[in-house]
Amino acid sequence: MRAPCYATMARSAPPTKHTPGSRRAWRAALPLVLLVLLGITVVASGVLGNLDASHLVNGEGSFRDYVAEYPVAARAAFTAVLAAAIATGVPGTIVLVLAGGLLFGTVEASIFGSVALVAGSLALYAASRHAFAAGSREPPVFAVRLRERYTKHPIRHTFALRFVPVVPLGAMTIALAWLGCPPGLFIAATWVGGTVSIAVESAIGAGLADTLGQGPVTAATLANVRLLVPLAVFVLIAAVPPAVKAWQDRRRG
Repeated sequence: MRAPCYATMARSAPPTKHTPGSRRAWRAALPLVLLVLLGITVVASGVLGNLDASHLVNGEGSFRDYVAEYPVAARAAFTAVLAAAIATGVPGTIVLVLAGGLLFGTVEASIFGSVALVAGSLALYAASRHAFAAGSREPPVFAVRLRERYTKHPIRHTFALRFVPVVPLGAMTIALAWLGCPPGLFIAATWVGGTVSIAVESAIGAGLADTLGQGPVTAATLANVRLLVPLAVFVLIAAVPPAVKAWQDRRRG
């Protein structure tokens, strides 16, 4: 009995199948993975432990000195840090916006915050859209239904989700990219809806600055119109989605 010729068998064996689609999908997902990993690294580093209202109030004097000495660099740094925080989806962006209102006032903080919001959201949206576009698997049935429901009224759903997001901004950005929201619609909804929230939060920060300027923080100083009015607007905006949903449920019922 002749021994098998392994060289012949190796030559005649079918070549190892490579999956270029899988490699392409991983390359497409790399920008999104890097943004997520960067956000996780920032959270794990503990630097967000200093990102709260107490540190903001206690360090107000130092922050103001820096803004006075380096006005352009301070505004550029605020815009860049806020954009990076939004792009990576890290929590605590509201404190950054409050800091902007505290240091730069409502108008400037709203402008710089709006630029950062659009830039950071667009970076995350582009990375997410690029990752999802390379996918080759068929989505599950519930995902197909969600997309069909979205595509019937994309403008209404996009603005509703962007104006008063019911989930964190980063998650909503990724969801809109997955749903297939067109870039132009995404930018418009992000700018309009996000700027409203940024302006309200900046006004709260500016009201906090006005309150701190009156001396020690007490119940009387907190009863400041510049602080209470934007807070009331913020609560009103947050109450709109459940109120609209309840009204729609009553009409259907």
